Amino acid sequence: MGEFADEQLNEKMGIEIIDWNPDRVVATMPVKGNLQPYGLLHGGANAVLAEAAGSTCAALKSGGKVTVGLELSCTHHRGVREGMVTAVATPLHVGRSTVTVEIVITDESDRRTCTARLTCMVLQNAPGE
Repeated sequence: MGEFADEQLNEKMGIEIIDWNPDRVVATMPVKGNLQPYGLLHGGANAVLAEAAGSTCAALKSGGKVTVGLELSCTHHRGVREGMVTAVATPLHVGRSTVTVEIVITDESDRRTCTARLTCMVLQNAPGE
């Protein structure tokens, strides 16, 4: 990451990856600071959290190869006004050129707030190489 170390979106959103396992990646994010005008967790914040957990899972499942998001789909089930949300990413498909991951986001009461699916493309080289 070198020159971009100070520009990571995860840090700006308060996202922390707390479990690094190729079969299950868990990440948390505070609701505070990530709201939309009605005082609810912003749907785009859910998408960022889903992509952070899902792309980490995809990279781990691909053996550490470079993975980049190809498609992200989010269904927002319930609004969240405070606390932390937790994303659990699990692989659905692992192929040579793509990895698809399901991400379930829950609130502190373990209620599902968002379901996402991320498909990542597996690259042989880092972008720009």
